[in-house]
Amino acid sequence: MFESLLVIAIVLLLATIVLTVISNRLGISAPIFLVIAGLVISLMPGIPHLRLDPDLLFVILLPPLLYRAAWNTNWNDFWSNRRPISLHGLGLVIATAVGIAYLSHALIPNFSLAQGFLLGSIVAPPDALAATSVLQQLKIRQRIVTILEGESLINDAASLIVFRFALAAVVSGQFSFWEASADFLLASCVGISIGCGIAGLMYLLQRFVPTSPSMDTVLSIAAPYVMYLCAEKADASGILAVVSGGFVSAYYASKTLTPQAKLQIQGVWETLVFILNGFVFILIGLQLPIIISKLKWIPLPVAIGFGLAISVAVVLIRMVWVFPATYLPRLLNPRLRANDPYPGWRAVFLLGWCGMRGVVTLASALTIPLLLNDQRVFPFRTLIIFIAFTVIIFTLIVQGLSLPYLTRYLALNEPDNDENQLTDLTNRLTDRVLDHLLNHYSENVLTHEMREQLAQKTLIIQTDTEIVVSESGTPQQYQQLKREIITIRREELARLRRQNAFSEAIIRQKEFELDLEQIALS
Repeated sequence: MFESLLVIAIVLLLATIVLTVISNRLGISAPIFLVIAGLVISLMPGIPHLRLDPDLLFVILLPPLLYRAAWNTNWNDFWSNRRPISLHGLGLVIATAVGIAYLSHALIPNFSLAQGFLLGSIVAPPDALAATSVLQQLKIRQRIVTILEGESLINDAASLIVFRFALAAVVSGQFSFWEASADFLLASCVGISIGCGIAGLMYLLQRFVPTSPSMDTVLSIAAPYVMYLCAEKADASGILAVVSGGFVSAYYASKTLTPQAKLQIQGVWETLVFILNGFVFILIGLQLPIIISKLKWIPLPVAIGFGLAISVAVVLIRMVWVFPATYLPRLLNPRLRANDPYPGWRAVFLLGWCGMRGVVTLASALTIPLLLNDQRVFPFRTLIIFIAFTVIIFTLIVQGLSLPYLTRYLALNEPDNDENQLTDLTNRLTDRVLDHLLNHYSENVLTHEMREQLAQKTLIIQTDTEIVVSESGTPQQYQQLKREIITIRREELARLRRQNAFSEAIIRQKEFELDLEQIALS
């Protein structure tokens, strides 16, 4: 049994590598291409059926992916966009669940409203990974990417909490709106508290207990699982625990992690996220034969018709939601309108089109039990799973493959100014270093000629630390000066990050360079 699982894992890993290389050559987003490839492979004769266990998704794959997504999210960007993120991450989830509930109740014979809410909560959360993987290749405005990524951190948790209550209503036949609302708030607050608490304990451990880079890496990988399992054990939101814990851990990373630890953690996590994402999307595609085989009581064309109708409705609900959610708050709030003017309709349209569904939708559908509390078969279970799968495939293929063309048509591509930003940031850091050197060092450290050069800013500092001391200086003074310069640049980077003066990607690139320089001095 173990050998079979190992062989399957190795085959999936190799397939992920090969398919990712092909997708890069074809210019197609890797998640979308992996799903399509999984669909094609699943239809080949002799291919064994790989049944996707929802526990594998929720417990093994989802926590680290969400934790790392939160870790990589700039909190300042997230907070400054909290209004659109909340409107899409929470409001749109509820609107989608309600809209799909009434549509499916009217469309599918004998389909109850409670079952409609269950289906709506399943198909509500978009998978931002698929969208942002396309948009980042196209150099779209960073604010659109920030809203999509922030939305994905919230909507997964919101949809799963709504799903939990809708499922309880179908299974037990009872539902109380006020009780569900109170439980929703309680599960959210407890989940966030658990995530922040565990992240705080990690901070204390790494701050006051001597750890090695390898130990820090293990703690970083174990953290999302501990947060998720503790929250779920307390009947709270495991996803919100992971997301909040990821934010807190990222905030304290610069205070607790050495440059060696940060570089090692980054390398391990990049590999882990690549593997997990590959597994998730290729496994989604491989589920097609298994899901179709369970549709025994309803003709396949009818089920496909229901699935396509719900898929189109999901897309339309998001498109209808994003415009009033974007323009109405500005219309009602003059201060907001002055500080954040109306965006163009093209950017709003693109935001609405980025609604591809993914792993959470399928995992939620697969967790529907076989039986109700009274031991009757769960009604429409196989159809709900099939519709959820159809929505995933429809949105990934139709919306995902059309995103590059839509972006070019709407003329939303931004010129690549990363090089200019990096040059500007380097100059800002250099100015700060020069000011410090001129104000704090005397002739016995910097020669008179160097001080004049520094004052005139004619001394080019390629790496910002190639400052040469006079012959009277000792190697120890030279090393100390370089360390001091690195510290100054880190402090200036932190200040510029708080001001949102540069993109997070550029800030992190410069931090990476500083880590390498500090390691070289060790």
